[in-house]
Amino acid sequence: MTALTEATVPVAEIPATGTARQVWRRLRTRPSAFVAAGVLALLVLLAAAAPLLAALAGQDATTYHDDLVDSARGGVPLGSFGGISGDHWLGVEPGTGRDLFVRLLHGARISLLVAVGATAVQVFIGLVIGLAAGLGNRVVDAVLGRLTDVLVALPMLVLAIALTAVVPPDFPRPLLLILVIGVLGWGGTSKIVRAQTLTLKSLDFVAAARLAGSGRWRVARRELVPSLAAPVITYAAILVPVNMVVEASLSFLGVGVKPPTPSWGQMLSSAQTWFRADPTYVLLPAGLLFVTVLAFTVLGDAVRAALDPREASRLSVGTRKESREEPRKQSRGEPLKPPSKESPREQSS
Repeated sequence: MTALTEATVPVAEIPATGTARQVWRRLRTRPSAFVAAGVLALLVLLAAAAPLLAALAGQDATTYHDDLVDSARGGVPLGSFGGISGDHWLGVEPGTGRDLFVRLLHGARISLLVAVGATAVQVFIGLVIGLAAGLGNRVVDAVLGRLTDVLVALPMLVLAIALTAVVPPDFPRPLLLILVIGVLGWGGTSKIVRAQTLTLKSLDFVAAARLAGSGRWRVARRELVPSLAAPVITYAAILVPVNMVVEASLSFLGVGVKPPTPSWGQMLSSAQTWFRADPTYVLLPAGLLFVTVLAFTVLGDAVRAALDPREASRLSVGTRKESREEPRKQSRGEPLKPPSKESPREQSS
């Protein structure tokens, strides 16, 4: 069965899997991936240590400091750059005088928690629905396919605003955002999983598992899910920054995280009235959101390339030495190197 698979299955249909050592070797060729991972690791560390850092700074996220804002000017922080001082490392919030450094750290916890949690819900639902559509009969595939198409076509932000507005206010808002974003955003994952499942289930290793007596869900769990890891992980890395932007948008519109719980989107919403008097209050949460989304995007692209061996194969076609020598040989009339007669599978590896 192995020899038959190698001889008959085209290269494009072989599942894009690789060992951890191969993935690590491909990631090492991308310095941008290490920079992005370092930025995200630092951000996660700061968010996890937010209570400890707040105690070290001697501040908290909810205490008002009326003596640090100028009431005659409408609440503009006293001092330069938004009231930066030895006690308040990044200044204070206009109007309230709350410490901005501590609120940014706690806002990072909310943004990361909602983004990662919603991504986990999206991947789980999309994986189940996509496998059911790909392994089911025509009726099941058609019903689930139309359901996915409708969900993808619906305006997610409008539905999220409607759902978050009707939920009782005492319901935990971070959990509500995770559920709403996750339940409304699994359509893309489902489409990817279904397409990959339709391709993989026609391969010989899946047919061999079925001939051995394995049921559909046993085949899905033991044969298909490991082969789906690469595209699903890649898409999940892209979903995290998208969900961060969605959470920030909902908080910006006033239907996300409620005060006094800090959130980057909520801070940007209140900062729109202070961008002239205190630009620091706008630039700090906006800059952190931009850097975080950029780091996730860069890391997701690097993971996609590392998990796809065909990407490395395309990049390694033709070495620099050969590309420099071939024009010289043509100019001297020397014969070029004959094309390789390796099998397609050997060339792709």
